Amino acid sequence: MPDTAVSARHSRAVTYLVAGAFFMELLDGTVIATAMPQMARSFGVAPVDMNIGMTAYLLALAVFIPISGWVADRLGPRTVFGGAIALFTLSSALCGFSSGLWSFTAARTLQGLGGAAMVPVGRLIVLRVTEKRDLMRAIGTIVWPGLVAPVLGPPLGGFLVTYASWPWIFFLNLPLGLAALAMTAAWVPNERPTAMRPLDATGFLLSGAALVALVYGLDTAGQGAQSSGQAIGGIALGLVLSALTIRHCRRHPTPLFKLDALRLPTYAIAVWGGSVQRVAIGTVPFLTPLLFQTALGLDAFQSGTLVLCIFAGNLAMKTVTSQVLRRFGFRRVLLVNGVLMSVSLAACGLFTPATPKALVGLVLFLGGLFRSMQFTSLSTIQFADVPKEEVSAANTLAAMLGQLTSGLGVVVGALALNLGAVLRGHPQGQPDLADFHNAFFIMGMVVLLSLYDAWKLTPDAAQNVSGHQRA
Repeated sequence: MPDTAVSARHSRAVTYLVAGAFFMELLDGTVIATAMPQMARSFGVAPVDMNIGMTAYLLALAVFIPISGWVADRLGPRTVFGGAIALFTLSSALCGFSSGLWSFTAARTLQGLGGAAMVPVGRLIVLRVTEKRDLMRAIGTIVWPGLVAPVLGPPLGGFLVTYASWPWIFFLNLPLGLAALAMTAAWVPNERPTAMRPLDATGFLLSGAALVALVYGLDTAGQGAQSSGQAIGGIALGLVLSALTIRHCRRHPTPLFKLDALRLPTYAIAVWGGSVQRVAIGTVPFLTPLLFQTALGLDAFQSGTLVLCIFAGNLAMKTVTSQVLRRFGFRRVLLVNGVLMSVSLAACGLFTPATPKALVGLVLFLGGLFRSMQFTSLSTIQFADVPKEEVSAANTLAAMLGQLTSGLGVVVGALALNLGAVLRGHPQGQPDLADFHNAFFIMGMVVLLSLYDAWKLTPDAAQNVSGHQRA
């Protein structure tokens, strides 16, 4: 068999392995939400106290993602990726065996450490083993878990809690993690750069502190007006530290993550407008089930069934994404599809108890189509023009922002609900139908404004990846 065929087959195998590891990590973060009440009863605490486990996981991700690229260069991607899977699998077992809130929080922190390395290093591996002509297929595969896991997580969690018990949410990771570990040892190369850069300790401390402050501030803001002082303080501190981090990275000879790739429009669009759109996409699996069960009077089964329409839309678009990008190019797809995604978000703000369920399902299905296309397009165009020698640094920054934005979907969804309540003078924390309507309208408008970057792209942007040829 020709070497190119062997190489292509090996690249696909590694891509599927990385996508599977991503799915395990992302599913774990969403499946837990349904189990919170049962876990709280088991630990003898109030359900709201369980938030500390979720926050600890996010904070561990935020702190250690920036250093993942440097560690992968130092120890080799196979060593770090395999170690991350092993740590994530072990900590999953510890979560399942936890007998109290604090032991659970400690285990979740370890899971966050594993996830902090698993996602960015996994994507770095895929970028290194994939040729540019196959990049769209590879990126389309590894972004799939980010679309599917948030939708499948809640119903799967409900099933496990109903017919088994909450520890099985974590024990489910054990066979998956062991299988992924064996395949990593067999398939993933461990090549390291010949020139090793020293650790930028100052950049690590600054970026970690900035992300912790931002995550804490935004998470606190989602709790309502009673915590507004802490929220504003955390966000303000995070923004100041972020500015200091950027200043440091621009001046340091070997920064923890370089900002050079931001000079490329195809990379910058995914960092700026793309981050906003990923957050908006992440609010949908949070806002829609709440809307259905608290304002439209549906039960959990009906709500879960309707949310699965989003997954059906994701699946349907997956089959034609490459053809659409090849036919129309990135600029046109990002603009037109972005507008359609904005409209589909705002359309959710028109649902009432009288809206036919078939129409609700159709709107969610169409929204799933558009969010899938936008998510895949942004993730693919991001590395289209990044030179090989800059991939590691560019991937570290992208992974940090990607993990942060995907984790902030719930937080920003709660913020949108609170803002919707403020706009009409309604008490926060007790959303009614009008609050949900305003929240969806706000998110739709945010997506529309974030398309400015796409407007500035040239018509032939990243055509080496999409295969689009101008007429």
